[in-house]
Amino acid sequence: MAKAEAQKEDPAALSARRQVEQARERAKRARERAELGGLWSRRDVFGRFGWSIFAAFSGVSLLAAVRSAFPRVLFQPPSTFKAGFPSDYTIGEVSEKWKKDQRVWIIRTDAGIYALFAKCTHLGCTPRWLTAENKFKCPCHGSGFYRTGVNFEGPAPRPLERARIVLADDGQILVDKSVKFQQEKGEWDNPDSFLKA
Repeated sequence: MAKAEAQKEDPAALSARRQVEQARERAKRARERAELGGLWSRRDVFGRFGWSIFAAFSGVSLLAAVRSAFPRVLFQPPSTFKAGFPSDYTIGEVSEKWKKDQRVWIIRTDAGIYALFAKCTHLGCTPRWLTAENKFKCPCHGSGFYRTGVNFEGPAPRPLERARIVLADDGQILVDKSVKFQQEKGEWDNPDSFLKA
């Protein structure tokens, strides 16, 4: 019955009554705020808390979107490089020319040329070539290797690895570090592990 009466009521009077009720409610809230003084109401606390969570989430999302534009890529030099001509290397010499940039020694003997990967087979340190003692010596734990790469002292469990070495079309030495040959597996007999010169 109340609905029927409300429907019969004039829309202008209904609008005026609503405005009066809203004004009373605003006045009531203003009185409550004045009584609280500087304290926030529960509505203010939850409102600000909600907006701060929204702002934090938006910031993290924006940061993730910007970060995705810069992928984590490790730029490494190519595994294949040209090491010059065979005549550039002296017989009986251990060349350290490529040790820093490519982590490879080029060794020339009477029989030919081979490339040793400059990584200790114990824990991966970079050994040093000691010309006076005619051996490779690892500074970390003292592993020793002959000029051929065979281990003879220290904790290294196996010889140094050889890298693939071939002649390129232009006559230069081409070393491929992605292909490694291990002596204990009999891979040093592979023709790509030794360049006859």
